[in-house]
This record gives sequence, C-alpha cells and structure tokens, in this order.
Amino acid sequence: MSDLLDDAAIADALRSLDGWTYRDGALHKTYDRGGFDGSIAFVNAVAQAANRANHHPDLAISWNTVDVTLSSHDSGGVTPRDTALAAQIDTLANPPA
Repeated sequence: MSDLLDDAAIADALRSLDGWTYRDGALHKTYDRGGFDGSIAFVNAVAQAANRANHHPDLAISWNTVDVTLSSHDSGGVTPRDTALAAQIDTLANPPA
C-alpha cells in the first residue's frame, strides 16, 4: 500500500503550509534568512530536524536564501512525511513567540 498523497491531498496540505508550492513531484519553498550566516544556521537547524525524522530534504544555499525541496524518493513522490517535515521547517524558520 502506497503512502503517496494524491493531488487533492497535496492541495489540502498546501492550504496549511504557507508559501510552499508543489511542482515536479515535490514540495518547494524558499526561505530568506537575511544573510549567509542566517542561511547556514537555518540549514543546520533543518539538518537536525531531518535527522530526527530520518527524512532528508534537498537544500540549496545562496547568500541569503535557502531553497528546500521535499519528496519521498523511496515512495516516488510526496507523502505525509514530506508535509510533516515542511511544517517543522516552517516552525524552525518562524518559532512561536
């Protein structure tokens, strides 16, 4: 039994994931971290969360931005693991006050 999300489930998940998009079979978001140090600190925090979840996104680092791509390669698309990690990454980017 596949845990892949269908298009309707992905669209529903995106309604609660601010700024995330779905394209090419994956979830995508770009985070502005204000500078290189902020980008690196954010990537390190994402790496810790990803290791805890045993689910690792593709990350592309620029001077002040980090592009995150989430897909479950072993399942061939987006699964609940991706949407859950996306929500965790959003929390890391914007911790509650």
